[in-house]
Amino acid sequence: MKKLKSFYKKLKHPPITESKWIYPLAIASIVSIFIVFLTTLISPNGTPLIPLPIFVESKLQSLPISAAPPPPRFAYLISGSAGDGGMLKRTLQALYHPNNHYVVHLDAESSADERLDLHNFVVNHKIFAKFTNVKMISKANLVTYRGPTMVANTLHAAAILLKEGGEWDWFINLSASDYPLVTQDGEYLIHTFSHIPRDLNFIDHTSDIGWKEFQRAKPIIVDPGLYLNKKSDVFWIRQRRSVPTAFKLFTGSAWTVLSRPFIDFCIWGWDNLPRTVLMYYANFISTPEGYFHTVVCNAQEFRNTTVNSDLHYISWDNPPKQHPHYLTLDDMQRMVDSNAPFARKFHQDDPVLDKIDSELLFRGQGMFVPGGWCIGSRENGTDPCSIVGNITFLRPTAGAKRLENLIGSLLSNDNFRSRQCI
Repeated sequence: MKKLKSFYKKLKHPPITESKWIYPLAIASIVSIFIVFLTTLISPNGTPLIPLPIFVESKLQSLPISAAPPPPRFAYLISGSAGDGGMLKRTLQALYHPNNHYVVHLDAESSADERLDLHNFVVNHKIFAKFTNVKMISKANLVTYRGPTMVANTLHAAAILLKEGGEWDWFINLSASDYPLVTQDGEYLIHTFSHIPRDLNFIDHTSDIGWKEFQRAKPIIVDPGLYLNKKSDVFWIRQRRSVPTAFKLFTGSAWTVLSRPFIDFCIWGWDNLPRTVLMYYANFISTPEGYFHTVVCNAQEFRNTTVNSDLHYISWDNPPKQHPHYLTLDDMQRMVDSNAPFARKFHQDDPVLDKIDSELLFRGQGMFVPGGWCIGSRENGTDPCSIVGNITFLRPTAGAKRLENLIGSLLSNDNFRSRQCI
């Protein structure tokens, strides 16, 4: 019995000295088996029979952080006629910013001396010369508002801007009797337009042409400005025409803020629509109030980019007549309350312009609107913009909130899609 207990005890608790050889033997066996397994995965020429795993992390490279788009830039056409030279210069100075582009035009009805004075102002101004961003149409066009020549002049200016090159995002057509209600520096460029898609087209428009069908669409007119060298009014021919069926007519304000892609489309015309509509409107009364509107709303790629506003404060009769009221000091608060960046029409040197300069633009007489790019002193009535600093530095003012409110309302769910090309 003692021998059996002793044997059983040895089975349960074998001496350590007797089991040392077991562990090395087991480990060696496992390693040998693993090596034999690996050899089965390798072909005779040494390439793996089973592809080794590829770790995606080893192929990844750190992606660069995308830079924010540069501040939007604007290309302006400011046009005028006889006697508008002084007002045009004032409007140009009130709109000027080194990052923008400008085309100015006095039509052929203005005198040679008036056009020469404007030319000298543009060429000899040291700020304009420094940035070379103001161009004058040297060969004046004859322009009549009620015919197609105004649209032809607008397309001419847009073509000049495209030919000159340079970066800009929106094209704005103004007359010498327009005036800004906000500064370019912080309110208009950065604080509002930096945050909206750059393919939007601000254009007041409707397809409900009403009385215009019989008084403008069906009559056929001829604009002598197309072929004469002296301005005269358009004239009608007896025959009338039907409303187009190849495209739908739209009408609205002649003053627009159009995107660079849409201007490219109108000038280059890779689709024939811009040319077809232009030829139709050559015999249309008040062409500026229909051409761009009809093109943008009949072009598949642009009809969903419209914002139904001309961004102007304009005082009209009810119902509207051919021309709006001239604005005065009595309209000042209504202009501010409209939140619009532009207003029209103004008489040259009307006192309300001085009030806009002092209270909204902070501009001295004969000076630029001061912005972040102006680092000169105001002492002794000097223009702070006579010394140029960093042109990308911006200085927002209270007007930024007004314009932001307007754009926010125009792009709201209630006003944006529901008012496009209707």
